[in-house]
Amino acid sequence: MAWNLPNEFQYCLNTITTLQTPGKKNLVIWGRKTSEQFKGDYMPLRNCLTVLLSTTLSSLPMHADIICRDFEDAIQLAHTSPLSEQIETIWVLGGVKLFEEAVKHPLCSRIYFTDVMAHFNCDVFFPEFDEEIFKLVEEFPGISSEIQEENGIKYQFRLFAKQ
Repeated sequence: MAWNLPNEFQYCLNTITTLQTPGKKNLVIWGRKTSEQFKGDYMPLRNCLTVLLSTTLSSLPMHADIICRDFEDAIQLAHTSPLSEQIETIWVLGGVKLFEEAVKHPLCSRIYFTDVMAHFNCDVFFPEFDEEIFKLVEEFPGISSEIQEENGIKYQFRLFAKQ
């Protein structure tokens, strides 16, 4: 990432690893290149099964539970028994092509978005999505709608829900 926002990162980790139903797991889907950026003590993600999307990998890398060739394969797998009985929530963590597919998928019901209010020299961005379909939720338990600041960078958590 182009920015260092430890509190925002911790919020993200807490959100994707929290479960409402004991015995279930969340399914995390991300592309190989994105997953390679995330190394640290938090890996493997607690309470999560990790699906890595890759068309080139032939063996399971560390901290991945499953390899799928594409997003649709991962979604089909998640909705097939016995895995479907184990999954509480599916989280898509990127990259940009994966986000593009996910926001258009009929099963996508929410978009958790951090609006970073600064300019960085970046070449990829979160894709546009239809704000007539996904409406901003003004208040949502556990999500501060206030503008926050870390390391001189202002940001705001935003939740969009499908109408």
